[in-house]
Amino acid sequence: MFKESKAFGSFSTNDLAKSKEFYSQILGLKVDEQKRPMAMLTVHLATGGSVLIYPKDDHTPASFTVLNFPVDDVEKAVDVLTANGVKFEHYEGELQTDEKGIARGGGPSIAWFKDPTGNILSVLELKSNGA
Repeated sequence: MFKESKAFGSFSTNDLAKSKEFYSQILGLKVDEQKRPMAMLTVHLATGGSVLIYPKDDHTPASFTVLNFPVDDVEKAVDVLTANGVKFEHYEGELQTDEKGIARGGGPSIAWFKDPTGNILSVLELKSNGA
């Protein structure tokens, strides 16, 4: 039924301007802003898909990862994002991250960070060659 549907993800923000700046300037993604009939952002992904970010006055950040960015080298991605002011999450317990915020072992190396309104994003190491 939905095989041909051009599905897309979405999540909310309580500050479209900060979100637009973060996704376009810090993450370097193409972001289109629509003002009518309702203000919202469309973030264009390298896969050809997109994510819709819509305003919500009583926005509550998602408690789970809403967007993952596969990279060839998670350490390099973390270094570049950190230099651009991104702060990485640190976890202890069953899921542990190192001093940079990278969880290693038990799957691909991954690091989580938040957008300006608290939604959780990640960079995870998936080599281009499939390894």
